[in-house]
Amino acid sequence: MHDDTGRTLFEKSRAGQRGTGEIEWDVPRSGLDTLIPAKFRRKKAPRLPELSEGEVVRHFVNLSTKNHHIDKGFYPLGSCTMKYNPKVNESLARLSGFTTLHPLQPAETIQGALELMWRLEHMLSEISGMDSVSLQPAAGAHGELTALLVVRAYHLSRGEDRRKVLIPDAAHGTNPASAAIAGFECVTVKSGPDGRVDVEDLKSKLSPDVAAFMITNPNTVGIFETRVEEICAACHSVGAQVYMDGANLNALVGITRPGDLGFDVMHFNLHKTFTTPHGGGGPGCGPIGVKSHLAAFLPSPRVENRDGKFTLAKPSTSIGPVHGAFGNFLVMVRAYAYILSMGPEGLSKVGRTAVLNANYLHSKIKDAMPCKFDGPYMHEFVLDGSQLKALGLHTSDFAKRLMDFGVYAPTIYFPLIVPEAMMIEPTETESRETLDRFAEIFLEVLRECTETPEIVHTAPHNLPLKRVDDVKAAKDLVLTHPFA
Repeated sequence: MHDDTGRTLFEKSRAGQRGTGEIEWDVPRSGLDTLIPAKFRRKKAPRLPELSEGEVVRHFVNLSTKNHHIDKGFYPLGSCTMKYNPKVNESLARLSGFTTLHPLQPAETIQGALELMWRLEHMLSEISGMDSVSLQPAAGAHGELTALLVVRAYHLSRGEDRRKVLIPDAAHGTNPASAAIAGFECVTVKSGPDGRVDVEDLKSKLSPDVAAFMITNPNTVGIFETRVEEICAACHSVGAQVYMDGANLNALVGITRPGDLGFDVMHFNLHKTFTTPHGGGGPGCGPIGVKSHLAAFLPSPRVENRDGKFTLAKPSTSIGPVHGAFGNFLVMVRAYAYILSMGPEGLSKVGRTAVLNANYLHSKIKDAMPCKFDGPYMHEFVLDGSQLKALGLHTSDFAKRLMDFGVYAPTIYFPLIVPEAMMIEPTETESRETLDRFAEIFLEVLRECTETPEIVHTAPHNLPLKRVDDVKAAKDLVLTHPFA
């Protein structure tokens, strides 16, 4: 990692430099040879850099200024909801009463934390229309896996060992991965010409061996699945459960409830929708919500309110724990604070503004680069960048050039059903001025693609790191400084 001087910590190292002085020990000292068996000890000391504390701090502070993040500029990364999160929620999560808790404390000593979790579960139930919620899963994909394990336990309790899970061809890549890890066979369902699930193809693949159908709504091209009630009814007719991937919940929150549409189980991304920083901001949280017939199988322990006293229960039908403790608690604190501060009207505004911003931004650039599927769109839209190929360029070139203008690139090459895909999500937190500026930058780069394509093809030009060989970087990783 290079700073402004182009030197790494290893190159700055000078023998004898150190960050702290000698420590005066007040306990007996023992050599490593008496504490660690020889087979576990290094033969020689690691080749670590030697620097003062000030030099190390400056090095990493300077590096941090080179990173693009949501506090620095626009971040339209589709399917990820990289939105601004109020700092007050971060401050509340850092209160010592929360940060000094230990997950193995007796329940009677953490009543406040358990009450917060219990209340958050009920809030998410109300927002989603689900009957019960578990906060344990640590991320979205973990929530997917947990949901499928719950579905499997449900079927097994009925004496049914269903083996298949149906998944749209435009689904998030984690969906088939989660299904496979849960022990299911994945069967692909085609998308129709409108970008939505081909309902007839789905119906043709339904059978008594189907455990579940996994669907994202709004889907991965930013369009609402208008036939979702019909889809749920068809799945239920053969006993299959319907799972909703909640990655795109920002477009629905406060507007409609997945549980009212017929879904049996879903996951939330607290680190997308409910205020925890996404992407390098620390741990996530991917709670799942279920209808009543699945509630008995949720992970344990469960928080229960028994006459105002909160306890931890382990139902015998539970799939058991899916996390080392109760989940990532401080993420829950942020979400709880966010929901309380927004209230029902504020959450409704979140959904409506996310949709408004996406359609506004689309209107500014649609004539220059079309979408493969017609809108209206929900919180994001997917452009078809096929026109770039005639200019000897690709979406990846376009995205890298956008970064020269101080904005992060949209998601590219996803979903796979859109050639040269470019997925843009402006989120509900960006101003009209920011969206207008991004549209100007987008159109300027598109003009460059025609007039000066070499500038785009060799981008980025203004970033600390220039273009790398993506294939070589992935397959031929070379560490310039040996650590052994």
